[in-house]
Amino acid sequence: MAIRLYKVSTPGTRNRTVSTFEEINKKKTRKKNFLKHITYAKGRNNRGIITSRHKGGGHKKRYRIIDFHRRKINISAKVAGIEYDPNRSARIALLHYLDGNKKYIISPRSLYTGQIINTGPTVNIEIGNALPLESIPLGTAIHNIEIKPGRGGQMVRAAGTYAQVVAKEGVFVTLKLPSNEIRIFHQKCYATIGQVGNIDHNNITIGKAGRNRWLGRRPHVRGVVMNPVDHPHGGGEGKSPIGKTHPVTPWGKPALGIKTRQKNKYSNPYILRKRK
Repeated sequence: MAIRLYKVSTPGTRNRTVSTFEEINKKKTRKKNFLKHITYAKGRNNRGIITSRHKGGGHKKRYRIIDFHRRKINISAKVAGIEYDPNRSARIALLHYLDGNKKYIISPRSLYTGQIINTGPTVNIEIGNALPLESIPLGTAIHNIEIKPGRGGQMVRAAGTYAQVVAKEGVFVTLKLPSNEIRIFHQKCYATIGQVGNIDHNNITIGKAGRNRWLGRRPHVRGVVMNPVDHPHGGGEGKSPIGKTHPVTPWGKPALGIKTRQKNKYSNPYILRKRK
């Protein structure tokens, strides 16, 4: 993947960059059976009151049903095409299985059309293959990792991310996650070999506010420019500081750097080193 620059013709194109989409198949391979209509609450509750700010609008889109489980053991699949997914930063790949089934998966880096991939505890360590953690060698880059066996991949699914197998002991496998958190998983949890594709996603520059509106993101107004009735940081003459010892949310709770993780969360014993 590469990034395309714009010839400057308007202020909105001065710093704007987009993906070249060169990995996307020009031939249309999209399957309507795996598309479903999706509606968003746009940050509002059942009474229409905004409960989550800065959400709403955005371009109309349909959800792609992705196979995060990869449970078709020892049945080979051919990559029919790489497609764009508006619901995630990564690309998706359409698989045609030998038994006639078709599935979407998250596309790893270097996956190409026509490649054969497999799932199972004894398959080769190759890009796109899915194996239990106990069968993956130390140092291997993986993604789409299950938290509990059989639940389906829930971690490391964003564009350009990958985890690394660092140790094995007993029934647990230790992984280093993209956040630098070191966590243990059960050895029967499945994961996919390779790094998630579209690695230049973080290098794209939005360029103008309207492009964020296309993505369903409304303007984020700072509290210090509001009135006191609207935000605890508001008020004051001219350009003033927040006027408090520590930043707070619009509802008075501490913000910016305060730990919000539950102290008695079930997964705390599995975390060997917290993320920074």
